[in-house]
Amino acid sequence: MFQLKPMKGIFNYLVALIIGIFLMACERGETAEESPVSEVTTENELEIFQGKIDTVLMAKPVWINHWSEVVGLISGEDFELILTDSIDPMEMPEANPIKEGDPLFPYQFLHPKGKGTIDIYQYKVEAQEILDQPFLNPDSEVIWYRADGMRERLLFMGPSGMFEDGYWLNENEFVVLGYFQEDQGFRPMVWVIDVNKHRFRQFRLTKGTETYLPESYLDKKLKAVDLTSNGI
Repeated sequence: MFQLKPMKGIFNYLVALIIGIFLMACERGETAEESPVSEVTTENELEIFQGKIDTVLMAKPVWINHWSEVVGLISGEDFELILTDSIDPMEMPEANPIKEGDPLFPYQFLHPKGKGTIDIYQYKVEAQEILDQPFLNPDSEVIWYRADGMRERLLFMGPSGMFEDGYWLNENEFVVLGYFQEDQGFRPMVWVIDVNKHRFRQFRLTKGTETYLPESYLDKKLKAVDLTSNGI
């Protein structure tokens, strides 16, 4: 009889310990559900990028005024994050073929620290001297001609949309403005590219329009190129 008492005490202690651990785990689970840290971080990050978009919109009044005439007033908080992805830059040796005197030369985007040039129009716009009339190709791409003689493709899009303008937010981030045609119509888009980390975030305006002339912004932007008769 005297030998059973210690065993019973040990058993009761183990049961109490297990119950205590279970209750602590439940409390921690409830706390995690009440404080979704990941969601808070995402919301804070979204606000930061919406602020960056506002900075770009202020630097590109022609683009924002152009689209505001179609969809109404636009601000950074009207854009929602729809995609974060890595970039396969398809790096290859190639010097920038757009030289001074080319009709697209004034519309390239020089790196703020002299590390190269980004072009968003060369692939889209056919404007060589041998052509009687410049015209638009169906596809678009964003190319970074680096100062070291390498070429990187940062973005590519088919005929369902267009890259319309760009802006160096800082020496690491390049922002592309454009649109995408969805089932519901045309909707402005913003791509924020980190050229060093080879990642981008795509943002979509929460409102759109059923009617939009695809080359209408480029007609305003590319003053040295006449797209009025053959734009597609």
